[in-house]
Amino acid sequence: MQQATAAPTRRTFSSTWLYYFFGALGGILFGYDLGVISGVLLFIKKTWSMGAVEQGVVGGCLAAGAVVGAAFAGKMTDRLGRRRTIMVAAAIFTVGTLGCTFAPEVWTLVVSRTIVGLAVGCSSATVPTYLSELAPARIRGALSTLNQLMIVSGILLAYIVDWALTPSANWRAMFAAALVPALVLLFGMIGMPETPRWLLKAGRDDEARAVLVSTNRGGDIESELASIREVIRLDAAQQGRLRDLAAKWAKPALIVALLLAVGQQLSGVNAINLYAPTMFTNLGFGNSTSLLAAVVLGAVKVAFTAWVIFVVDRWGRKPLLLLGSVCMALTLALLGVAVLTIHNQTVVGVTTLVLLIVYLAGYELGWGAVVWVMMAEVFPLKVRGIGMGVSSVALWAATFAITFIFPVMNTGIGLANSAFVFAAISVILFFLVRWLVPETKGRSLEEIELDLRARTGGAKA
Repeated sequence: MQQATAAPTRRTFSSTWLYYFFGALGGILFGYDLGVISGVLLFIKKTWSMGAVEQGVVGGCLAAGAVVGAAFAGKMTDRLGRRRTIMVAAAIFTVGTLGCTFAPEVWTLVVSRTIVGLAVGCSSATVPTYLSELAPARIRGALSTLNQLMIVSGILLAYIVDWALTPSANWRAMFAAALVPALVLLFGMIGMPETPRWLLKAGRDDEARAVLVSTNRGGDIESELASIREVIRLDAAQQGRLRDLAAKWAKPALIVALLLAVGQQLSGVNAINLYAPTMFTNLGFGNSTSLLAAVVLGAVKVAFTAWVIFVVDRWGRKPLLLLGSVCMALTLALLGVAVLTIHNQTVVGVTTLVLLIVYLAGYELGWGAVVWVMMAEVFPLKVRGIGMGVSSVALWAATFAITFIFPVMNTGIGLANSAFVFAAISVILFFLVRWLVPETKGRSLEEIELDLRARTGGAKA
């Protein structure tokens, strides 16, 4: 039954962008909590006498919590809505951040970081869906890329805070700084709209029309409403279930999403995000210099993610993924060679920094932003919430594996051989993308779904 609402009104361009800003703000928290531990580890590993395994647990526990958070996110987004789920995540962020700030010893920190991970997993599964469903098709790639821009901005902010607080070694303040964006997100989302697709599924047609009017700025509203209703009709207006992902009409989307989710993490990027300062200290840099080098890496991530916003809807998703895979494979292979053959400590340190800059440029052009855009695009509406949840679980499980194993891996086989392993994975990803990943640029979510159903013979759910 429809709920009566005020007549739809057009929003200004600036207020429309506020929708997308607050929708993507969860990415800042995601990135900050992911990156801040890189500086914290430099201080607590000595204070608390932490070995490689303990460092891996502290680094990886956030990802472990994110697996659980992402697992519950699918049902939460379908039942509570995208907006309210993001608000729940912001509240959990706040609680977990307070726990990290006042942790008296390592295992309390692990528990608190795991709680933060619950929020990270929940928001990572929800924010891309929120942005993709809110954005018009013609600019959906650029707007969905805002999520990744916020993530890398959060990582850069964490690196800057870590570096600025290095003289005082105040690692508790490094954690506490995350409270600001957490509270801004929590209260900012109160005034944001729900997505039109969720509103239509809930029978709130007038509200859905109002949101489309405020975000399309002159688009054919009735046509888009009709397309969404057609998809809902095909889905029989039922909540998506986990077993629906195995259906003929949904399985290709699941395969693509899992490839993108797991591939993003197996590329090794979070080994750099979490342990770059530690890598540089092992190569002979001091703490302050190592954190400053991490700031440089963070700035590169932000710059190239910002560039993706301008090219993702022109170049397409697939070409960017392929370009990123080539760049990552080449730079990682060269990094391995450099570490093995260059014996001057200063030269190998600078060479490592330059190669990691190029690696991250390639990663952000392809696998950084595009993965989040496409994961939210490929799933049919009926299983979009649960599909994003499953994909995010896979992504965070892979993240946990990499962030836990890398300190041990680096100690056991060395930085050079670790780089060769990740380079080989990038080569494999290049061919898998060529064979399996479709192009989605310039098409509405409904067009993507109806085409998928036509190709798989799944006209009916």
